Amino acid sequence: MKLDLQTDPAAEDHATVYSLLQNSLHTQMNENGSAKKRRRRDTGGGEKKKKDLKGIIASLSLLEEQEKQDERDHDRASNDDASLIEETHKERNKAMLEYYSDLQECYSEVEESETMKRRKSRSAACAVVVTAAVSAEADGVEKGKPGVGSGHHRRLWVKDRSKAWWDECNQPDFPDSEFKKAFRMGKSTFDLICEELNSAIAKEDTTLRNAIPVRQRVAVCLWRLATGDPLRLVSKRFGLGISTCHKLVLEVCSAIRTVLMPKYLQWPEESAARKIKDEFEGISGIPNVAGSMYTTHIPIIAPKVSVAAYFNKRHTERNQKTSYSITVQGVVDPKGVFADVCIGWPGSMPDDQVLEKSALNQRANNGLLKNVWIVGGAGYPLMDWVLVPYTQQNLTWTQHAFNEKIGEIQNVARDAFARLKGRWFCLQKRTEVKLQDLPVVLGACCVLHNICELRNEEMEPELRFELIDDEMVPEVALRSTSSMKARDAIAHNLLHHGLAGTSFL
Repeated sequence: MKLDLQTDPAAEDHATVYSLLQNSLHTQMNENGSAKKRRRRDTGGGEKKKKDLKGIIASLSLLEEQEKQDERDHDRASNDDASLIEETHKERNKAMLEYYSDLQECYSEVEESETMKRRKSRSAACAVVVTAAVSAEADGVEKGKPGVGSGHHRRLWVKDRSKAWWDECNQPDFPDSEFKKAFRMGKSTFDLICEELNSAIAKEDTTLRNAIPVRQRVAVCLWRLATGDPLRLVSKRFGLGISTCHKLVLEVCSAIRTVLMPKYLQWPEESAARKIKDEFEGISGIPNVAGSMYTTHIPIIAPKVSVAAYFNKRHTERNQKTSYSITVQGVVDPKGVFADVCIGWPGSMPDDQVLEKSALNQRANNGLLKNVWIVGGAGYPLMDWVLVPYTQQNLTWTQHAFNEKIGEIQNVARDAFARLKGRWFCLQKRTEVKLQDLPVVLGACCVLHNICELRNEEMEPELRFELIDDEMVPEVALRSTSSMKARDAIAHNLLHHGLAGTSFL
């Protein structure tokens, strides 16, 4: 029997799959082994890289530390150099200061020696001049001729000017009436002023020239104020230089204001104020009047600054000539003696504004003028302490009577200012005195006026001056209701007690 062996297809497929699986397993195992080897190789390389990186970082740290150490060494060296330079600079400065100090002492010694030489030479020259003058005088006397020394010695550094007029006025036998015409006061009053000012204006003689006597200094100032003459005429009159005369006027006026004003121009004390009230009440019948107030204008040359402020519109319109002025406000007692002055405000200011800026208003605000009246004109406002006339139209009989009596008090101040300007002619015309010096000069005039009034120095009739000052009613004429009632009560009492209104009867 013949066997036919045939292969099963299914068995062949299983064998093939098995072989494929076995091959795949071997391949995978090989790949895994290769991967492990690669990982081993990669791990060894990373560790090597880490070791290299740590080395680099350590090197950088060492370099940075070395750099910091170098910077510290450099800074230390720089500080040492700076300290050395500063010490060297100080030593040099010290040496230079010592050098300049020695040099200055050397120069001072040289200057002192030169000064001594000049003084010796000047003394020798003066001695030679005096010796020559004495010898010339002796020669003249021997020959029977007037010598060089018989008259005034002509000094080389002083211009020869004639003082004949003043020398004549200064003589004891010079008539008092003529002296009074020249200086607006008698010899006794003049001597009093000279005695009062002696310590303030007296000067000592120097090597070059003799000092101007006190009497001549006072005379220059009074003549200038009394006549208002230009300085060149004053210079010729007293035999002095123009600049010297100007300086003397300012010095004497300043001394009068400093020395004499506290004594002769002060607000009265209580006892004197009581006497003033009684005298004013005797004049007008109005009680508690402590003073009569007035404001006048002094002409000036147009100033270089603030021209509009000093422009006097009312004087310009009246005189048809541009006028500039400053104001003088004064309060006087029944004799016309100033008790308070306010000097120097611009001429464009009305009377009420000058009053507001004055020390008198400040004194009143401080309560020092309670229960007293200061009588003023229509240019002032009615206040608790300022009594003024009625200014409205269609006045009653009572108001007319009051204005009549208050006008008598006003005239006291007007007459005092008229005598002030008449006695000191420099107040009537524009002066050469600078604007900043003018209050000192005007204050001196007021003080001198008081001295003349207190010593009963009468004025010559030809010196009388007529005041022309425009009064403007202030915009706010009533500043106190109580003062209006007080004024009405005073007017009522004056009329019904027969103390006013006589001009209407």
